[in-house]
Amino acid sequence: MQAFSTPPLARRVTRVVVQFAFAVVAVIQCDAVLAAAAQAPHWVAAWTASAQGPYPVGNPTAQPELKFAFPDAARGAVDQSFRLIVRPDIWGQQARIRLSNAFGTQPVTFDGVFVGLQNSGSAVLRGTRRPVTFAGKEVITIPPGKDVLSDAVSLPFVKNPADPMLTGRRLAVSFHVVGESGPMTWHAKALTTSYISAPSAGSQGGDDGESAFPMSTASWYFLDEVQMTAPPATRVIVAFGDSITDGTASTLNGDDRWPDVFARRLHAAVGNRYAVVNEGIGGNEVVGPPDYAAKPTPGGPSALERLQRDVISLPGVSTVIWLEGINDFGARGATAQAVSDGVREGVKRLRAAIPGVRIYMATLTGALNSTPTHGTPEVEAKRKEYNQFIRSAGIFDGVIDFDVVTLDPATGELKAVYQPNSTVGGAGDKLHPNRAGYAAMGNAIDIPMIVGK
Repeated sequence: MQAFSTPPLARRVTRVVVQFAFAVVAVIQCDAVLAAAAQAPHWVAAWTASAQGPYPVGNPTAQPELKFAFPDAARGAVDQSFRLIVRPDIWGQQARIRLSNAFGTQPVTFDGVFVGLQNSGSAVLRGTRRPVTFAGKEVITIPPGKDVLSDAVSLPFVKNPADPMLTGRRLAVSFHVVGESGPMTWHAKALTTSYISAPSAGSQGGDDGESAFPMSTASWYFLDEVQMTAPPATRVIVAFGDSITDGTASTLNGDDRWPDVFARRLHAAVGNRYAVVNEGIGGNEVVGPPDYAAKPTPGGPSALERLQRDVISLPGVSTVIWLEGINDFGARGATAQAVSDGVREGVKRLRAAIPGVRIYMATLTGALNSTPTHGTPEVEAKRKEYNQFIRSAGIFDGVIDFDVVTLDPATGELKAVYQPNSTVGGAGDKLHPNRAGYAAMGNAIDIPMIVGK
């Protein structure tokens, strides 16, 4: 049989045609990838509350009696529903929520998950409630130690995310716990009223009214993040710290913690270019406790231990404002050097994980003559030494001097006008600033330093 061969010129032409075809396909694929990237939503954290431990370990403020809602902490929530009220710092046309079982000991199953605009109390504004799914399913089981991010859910009531009528509005996040949850992951000090159904009441999240949620709480459970879509340039500022960031002694439902005050000033100055979220925990420490998992304490895991979950994992973070250390001295007896070393380690981890992150450290406010653990001369000496480290370390992008703003030089104490408790009344504890004190702190932050001139 005669063999035929392709002439050399034809072979070259064929090779060129094939190469051109591959090049065209590559260009088309590249264009498709770029187009998809351009259309992909930009997600940012718009509200957070650090998952701090298993209920009831924590430091809630103005907490109602919960023995009827949760008769047995070991069983946790029993076939009941939650309607948690949160205030996103910015709004978007789509939202996602993160449910956490970080401190649970058994899998927790959720269904009947909804988000909607709060009307008043536990009521949801009619027509705004939207179902939430997880990987397309209405039911999600979260193993102990894990968390799950929901699918995107459209918020049709957000016609324009910059609409001033949305400013300060609250989102109602409802969900049902199927069966028993076991120990509940929670954030104790919400300083915001949320709502719970009675045990064994079943799935109630689809009810827009109030009657299904007769019990109230001043804490948040299972929910630790709400994300919103935003313009691509939008970034997140994380307020990171202890009870003075969490807002102890500020006004219940008043949103007047120092991060709240700062956020309102920031939005007035630069619009919604930034979202400010709060990752404070009452009683939190920089380096202690040594083994929170084995022995939970009210202040939650150390700042270093929770840094990944509460800061690094959040989408859009560009800036961290860190105020912490007084509990290491008062509750743990740590040295100023140990806490300073812990902060150095935290700064190192943040810069390694978030390229270009800007870190601002705040000096500790006064605690002299406050609680028996925090108000001693020994703690005061450590506080001063630590504040000097903050002012001179040179490892931060800037320093926010809350100490100067709140200290009475004549007494060495927190200024008298900042002492009376704005939540529960009374003279205050000389450790936690009140509404006026937090306003002074929030107003003292140099916005051009944070966002650039």
